[in-house]
Amino acid sequence: MHLAHYLGLLHRAQVNLADAFREVGAAHRDEADVYHLCDQQAQRCDEHAEQLRPFAARYAEEAPAEPDRLHSQLFTGTRTGGIGLLRDLQDLYLMAAECDIAWTVVGQAAYGARDRELLAVVKRCEGETSMQLKWLRTRMKQAAPQALVVAE
Repeated sequence: MHLAHYLGLLHRAQVNLADAFREVGAAHRDEADVYHLCDQQAQRCDEHAEQLRPFAARYAEEAPAEPDRLHSQLFTGTRTGGIGLLRDLQDLYLMAAECDIAWTVVGQAAYGARDRELLAVVKRCEGETSMQLKWLRTRMKQAAPQALVVAE
């Protein structure tokens, strides 16, 4: 059963997203909403990762060797200024999208495995990840005119 691999991928993606949210929030501390909401979203990602822990342990025994290139690297650091904020938010969006599709895949596997506990976690966390994507999209729309049209 390869479900353990995707649980590991999703766990790592959530941890990486939490770290990136914190880094972006700290780098753009002058944008009060970004600072506070990034911290809030990082905590949510930490909670998601923690909720996956028992399922990773449950399915790990059945997992064959981990395939190559299971994990991806989407975030390589923050930038400065308005355009930097826009690019950093876009990076966060891509990372959250990776989590979103991984939740979908794990949810389908939970249906197949008839694992109601895992399915309950997926439904809750998938909905919260969707809200993260909506906030990031909205914040990018807000930042775009200033960053792309108005000279700094």
